[in-house]
Amino acid sequence: MIVYEYPFNERIRTLLRLEDLYEKFNFFLHQSDPLQHHVALATIFEMLEVAGRADLKSDLLQELERQKHTLISFKSNPNVQAEMLDKVLEEVDQASSALIASTGKTGQHIRENEWLMSIRGRTIIPGGACEFDLPSYHAWQQNPPEKRFADISAWFAPIAPLFTAISVVLRLLRESGTTSKVIAQAGSYQQMLQGKVYQLLRVNIPQELGAIPEISANKYMLWIRYMSQDGDMKPKASEHDIPFDLTLCNF
Repeated sequence: MIVYEYPFNERIRTLLRLEDLYEKFNFFLHQSDPLQHHVALATIFEMLEVAGRADLKSDLLQELERQKHTLISFKSNPNVQAEMLDKVLEEVDQASSALIASTGKTGQHIRENEWLMSIRGRTIIPGGACEFDLPSYHAWQQNPPEKRFADISAWFAPIAPLFTAISVVLRLLRESGTTSKVIAQAGSYQQMLQGKVYQLLRVNIPQELGAIPEISANKYMLWIRYMSQDGDMKPKASEHDIPFDLTLCNF
């Protein structure tokens, strides 16, 4: 199954972008080649561009607090496993506490590092991080992988609580949805939402169908049109019935 996600608002869109960047960063960080560690460091710079909004941290804290109150309300439900609920509540509390403890503007420690900022300034230029442009960076890249890993991890550490909070928020959001099996007749599917507010749409499609969803949605209606790719990868509208799983998520 291939999962496609569609955010209903800009806040969730930002969290999904940061989650994607973190997955990329985490992969390249745990590699050993200098070029792979260059991608990991450059990805931190991308994270700062996306996470630069001053209200992102407060938004996450408010969302965690709201989720905490929602979870606490389930304590009186006899169908809820108390031990599992307590574990999730503890995770929410830990994420909130770590985020509160991370003082200052997101990424300020990197902005105050003149050497890192010189690298950041060159990475936005195609081929700008060559050894003749940044000899000191080239020298750093010759360090053993363990040294480079430790340095990059240390530079990332101050913003790690932000990504822990994002992980908790998005996981709970995804788990809040109810999945239904539907069919896109002749490659098209529409559903009236009647003004109900959702935050995230998830579409699960069997990979062997080769169907690619183009999604448009607001609080009144969602529309999914399936496409396929021909030999030159140009998408074209599918005319086949497409069975898929649809999940609408909201806390």
